[in-house]
Amino acid sequence: MQSFAPLERTLGSVPGALVGQLSRIDIGRGREELYANQLPELLTTLAARARVQSITASSALEGVVVPDKGRAAKIIDGSARGLRSRSEQEFAGYRSALDYLVTEEWRPLNLGLFLHLHRLLFAETPGRGGVLKSSDNLVVDRMEDGSRSVRFVPVPAAQTAPSLQGLLDRYLEARSAGNQHPILLVGLLVLDLLTIHPFDDGNGRVARVLTNALLAEAGYGIGRFVSLEQLIAESSDEYYASLLASTHGWHENEHDVWPWLTYFVSLLNEAYGRFEEGAAADRSTGSKQDRVREFVLDHAPEFFVIGDVRVALPGISDQTIRLALDALRKDGRVRSEGTGRAATWHRLR
Repeated sequence: MQSFAPLERTLGSVPGALVGQLSRIDIGRGREELYANQLPELLTTLAARARVQSITASSALEGVVVPDKGRAAKIIDGSARGLRSRSEQEFAGYRSALDYLVTEEWRPLNLGLFLHLHRLLFAETPGRGGVLKSSDNLVVDRMEDGSRSVRFVPVPAAQTAPSLQGLLDRYLEARSAGNQHPILLVGLLVLDLLTIHPFDDGNGRVARVLTNALLAEAGYGIGRFVSLEQLIAESSDEYYASLLASTHGWHENEHDVWPWLTYFVSLLNEAYGRFEEGAAADRSTGSKQDRVREFVLDHAPEFFVIGDVRVALPGISDQTIRLALDALRKDGRVRSEGTGRAATWHRLR
């Protein structure tokens, strides 16, 4: 679509700061491959942790929140009996879409994949998933006084399907040509997908879950081990501001892609930095109880259940987790609400 026509004009000369960050990302990619070959158990731990964060953060960006942490954990691991609210339904939907792109053979990249991801997102809700918008829509900001301000005007409904197909054709052609850094190409596809805004709801979630898959396909699997959705949530103001800046003039093909690409590249650079930090922390020589203590105090949400710790630290038994939690409770660092496996733990500040 617009950002790919032509690439020579759109990308032109890559800013020097981004060249340096892309180089560091490529180095991080090599480290990622090294860990995959030599320390697969470590990556399993990081992947389990990132999955929980991705489902929680991407949903929260759209106002979809399951406040009961124990309940959220059960939805994530698939053990929840029934889904009690719209938020729980959409929460489960993001889990399904994310897991599909990791565990299923999702290729080829085509319009059908977009529709299938959207169908998964809303499979548990009464609304229709897997259907392109049937009427024109607007992206608006709600002001404090209750009024609304139009952020940008997406592609009209009648042009949505051909616009998406054109975007996919140009992305695949550019990727095949191999003349541009693949991360920049993924960033351009995400920008245009969000600007086309093909669905009545769920556009941001489709784009975010697809980002992980396209980066992995290009050889950058960082989204499996560090939650890009969590990083976006932490920098949501910059996320939305960069998208807004790069949509000005999009319909006339006069937009500036660099505000968005600068944010997107810096996001991945940060992700690889956190990957190194997480890998170093999880390679520590401390005992299993020390690892539980470190996770609870430094990484766990304020409210959590034993299942959260089990997912984040595979290979550590429930008995060891309970011993570590009991020690933290005696130290006044946590307290429990309830008993047994159903207990919710509160990390005290």
